[in-house]
Amino acid sequence: MDKRLLLQMTADIVASHASMNELSQVDLLGEISMVFKRLSDLAGGMEGEEIVIEAEATAAKSEPPKPAVPLEAAFGADKVFCMVCGQGMKTLKRHLSTAHAMKPGQYRKAFGIPAGTALVAKNYSEARKKMAADLHLADRLVKARAARGKKKK
Repeated sequence: MDKRLLLQMTADIVASHASMNELSQVDLLGEISMVFKRLSDLAGGMEGEEIVIEAEATAAKSEPPKPAVPLEAAFGADKVFCMVCGQGMKTLKRHLSTAHAMKPGQYRKAFGIPAGTALVAKNYSEARKKMAADLHLADRLVKARAARGKKKK
């Protein structure tokens, strides 16, 4: 198969995926390399042909990440900003796992964030606490645990 066709197919596939998912530069480069390799393998291989992007992705992963947002500005009352990509949201945990394949501990370590710092916007956290108090969820939890304890005995 023609290398140009493989590159075009790779570009189309990765562009389609990137339009629906947020990818960091390293993730994007890695995906391009992976898709090209898979397509090449399916097409019978391109002996001697290697895509240079793989080496670039490896080099980029070894460098320590540079924060897109300063630590002081990352944790606001209404939004928490991702220090990897700069996107603002109410909570970071799901974004980190889906967009950057990071766990909260890895994220904190990479950017020097103290372990006690919540990865949630303060106003969002307060609203959730108020809602839980209004619904008496703590009381319900105590009752449910007590009932469950009685069933086990």
